[in-house]
Amino acid sequence: MFRNGLKILKSLILGIILLTLVTKDALAFCGFYVGKADTSLYNQASQVIIARDGNRTVLTLSNDYQGEIEDFALVVPVPVVLKQEQVNIKEATIIDRLDAFSAPRLVEYFDPNPCETPQFRTDIMPQAVPEMAEAGNQARRNNALGVTVEEKFTVGEYDILILSAKESHGLETWLRENGYKIPQGASQILHPYIKQNLKFFVAKVNLKEFDKTGFQSLRPLQIAYESPKFMLPIRLGMINSQGEQDLIVYLLSPKGQIELINYRTVKIPSDLNLPEFVQKEFADFYQAMFQKSYEREKKKVAFIEYAWNMGSCDPCSADPLSSEELKQAGVFWLTENFWRDVFITRLHVRYTRDKFPQDLFFQETGNQQLFQGRYIMNHPYTGEITCSAAQEYQSSVRKRQEQEAQTLANLTAWDINEIRSKINFMEVKEIPWWQKLLGYLTGVFEKG
Repeated sequence: MFRNGLKILKSLILGIILLTLVTKDALAFCGFYVGKADTSLYNQASQVIIARDGNRTVLTLSNDYQGEIEDFALVVPVPVVLKQEQVNIKEATIIDRLDAFSAPRLVEYFDPNPCETPQFRTDIMPQAVPEMAEAGNQARRNNALGVTVEEKFTVGEYDILILSAKESHGLETWLRENGYKIPQGASQILHPYIKQNLKFFVAKVNLKEFDKTGFQSLRPLQIAYESPKFMLPIRLGMINSQGEQDLIVYLLSPKGQIELINYRTVKIPSDLNLPEFVQKEFADFYQAMFQKSYEREKKKVAFIEYAWNMGSCDPCSADPLSSEELKQAGVFWLTENFWRDVFITRLHVRYTRDKFPQDLFFQETGNQQLFQGRYIMNHPYTGEITCSAAQEYQSSVRKRQEQEAQTLANLTAWDINEIRSKINFMEVKEIPWWQKLLGYLTGVFEKG
């Protein structure tokens, strides 16, 4: 059941308008996938899928509302009046699939026997609509408040209204009078959207329909429309916010990566070697690393966690989405070679009212460079080493382990001594002279 938690902040989940979105042969990263940092790491993380080609957009909103179900209200600014056929209900599994496929990942490599690999390298790897009163009275009241109900319909467990408004105070008053529990101060945030002549997609749960579904949580809403606008309003979701919020945006495009134009877009630190014990603490590591990176960037950037062609992954934290799954995610331009047609950009924004005072404005780019948040464990060779390369190899591994400790400390601000205490440092052993001789002679005899 739903928990009392999250105040009405979640009543006005992100206001969202349009996004425009924007492929290359895979790089040979390889390695064995052993863990990922998906959205389960965060208690409250809004997730949005935007599939965009030209001016056509399909937007999927994940509702992680945690209050009483009858208090749920979703208000989304949209550029056009939406008809019933433009609104659909999707299963949450499609968002889970995109999350798993694009999540930052931990991979592992195993050192070979240095005696059997002359080319061995030990350096670090590359980096409901409210029940109305008498219709005539309600119409007069709507007119007095400057609110027009453009469309009214039910989709799945949601009662949907499409509203237009002349001024923000009237819209806020109308929503309250009609049973929508929205945060105080909403009119100030709604005003700029009304000035832009935007409409408002308003969703409320139809309790009878919700009971019929048998679901314990709300399913995602998906809307489709056309507009040249290329922005993502986030200010509605910050009205009553007391702290930081996480937003994960999965951008699907036939073109390439998407970047912000009014905030910097940077890549999450990646391709870094970490101590072996991080495998058991990967969730803690990623949370600490992300927070440190967020603070280092003055809390004013969006992080790219993944950018890749849907046709492949290296290594894969989940299988690429099938053509049917991509259609569920809103991709409408698929061809027979569909995997070549979809480029996914995963943006992670952690924001507060003071650091992100503006909505998000995007631009598409021609950048098709592949990128992933990827972290590496190198397991030392633990078998018997009987050649003269033993001491050199052991020494190099020990240096590598120390570098891994320092890298982890720099990424997370964890105490370096605690990190070292968890590392099983390689012991550097002196090789007896006769063993070196035996190894030399063995090599000579084998060659002869």
